[in-house]
Amino acid sequence: MLAAALLVLGIALGALITMATYATELRRIARFLQTREPRSNARATTAVGAPGIRDLADAVNTELDRSSRERVDAQRHQDEFQRDLSALSHDIRTPLTGAKGYLQLAYDETDASTRQLHLAAATSRIDSTTALLDELFAYTKSTDPDLTLNMQPVALRPLIERVLVGHYPEFEKRGWEPELCMPDEAPGRELVVLADPDALARILENLVTNAVRHGSDAPRVLVQLTDRGEASVTVENPVASTASIDTARLFDRFYQADSARHAAGSGLGLAVSANLAHAMGMELTAHLSDAAPRSLSITLTCPR
Repeated sequence: MLAAALLVLGIALGALITMATYATELRRIARFLQTREPRSNARATTAVGAPGIRDLADAVNTELDRSSRERVDAQRHQDEFQRDLSALSHDIRTPLTGAKGYLQLAYDETDASTRQLHLAAATSRIDSTTALLDELFAYTKSTDPDLTLNMQPVALRPLIERVLVGHYPEFEKRGWEPELCMPDEAPGRELVVLADPDALARILENLVTNAVRHGSDAPRVLVQLTDRGEASVTVENPVASTASIDTARLFDRFYQADSARHAAGSGLGLAVSANLAHAMGMELTAHLSDAAPRSLSITLTCPR
């Protein structure tokens, strides 16, 4: 009986000691979390190797590391955004300053025809500023997590044709003949994709605008069916040089807002397109070809 009583007492004491050890370690980890500085690199430690306690400390440290990485990434993105906004503000101030100068010239001008030239130049610069602000608004809207999309069947051919016709004056001015290549469509069997009509039109508009601004010859729009039954729309245009084009950054916001900028635009059009494509479950990719003639191809892959 005495041996049995001692055994029970030993088990009870062992349980009490174990519970006290667990309670002490849990309180220590809780105190660590309560007093830890938010930006500190301190990590949870354990003085004992009790089962579960070390796993808990490892899980706490994993979560702290994840939170730290998110904070660092958020700060980096914020810094990048501030730099981008500074570059964009320069792009906005420049045409506004020019418009102000031309308006002053028009105010002081006595010759009616010359005054009209100054007013036309001022209007052109104000239009440039308006276009930049419109693209900034479109980018902000495309990044909205609550963006509402009206997904429905959309026929590709008429949509692409409307976008190309909208750029006819620019094509005519350059002497370009854009090309549209599509699979043969039987009557009543149009190639249709599932998309938000406005968002898809915006993507295609931005792709053609990019080709017009940066291409060296007329663009070609190639529509194909993939092995998975999806529809791919590729806007391909020759470029004078591929050396200055970084396809890894092509869809970044304000990509052109750096020392490489050499053409019009805010650098937001392709970023807007990428955001809208992602929101619709589509994929947007870019490819450079150095074979003659050098070209840039941007492909939108759409579910049907």
